[in-house]
Amino acid sequence: MASAYKINKGINKPVEFKGLKAQYIWYLGGGLVGLLIIYAAMYLLKVNTYVCLTVVVGLATALFMYIYRLSNKYGEHGIMKKAAGRGVPHIIKIRSRKIFTR
Repeated sequence: MASAYKINKGINKPVEFKGLKAQYIWYLGGGLVGLLIIYAAMYLLKVNTYVCLTVVVGLATALFMYIYRLSNKYGEHGIMKKAAGRGVPHIIKIRSRKIFTR
């Protein structure tokens, strides 16, 4: 049975689905599960159904735009490189010259 969705995977290329690359597919899936939980919580709290739908659809739109923007901006490994870059110190202060005189 043929799939309705096409997943492109070439040799040495990241998995790509509808323009999303690599880990961003998982980020989008996790975000959608979170939105489902938010909707269920609002529904159980007896919030009006139209208000629930409006909030969740608005958040889903923002989620899709944000994830696609990250995917296009950073690519397959870029967001991990950015996170690793935060751990690199901006300035290294040395108060003694003992390191250079040994």
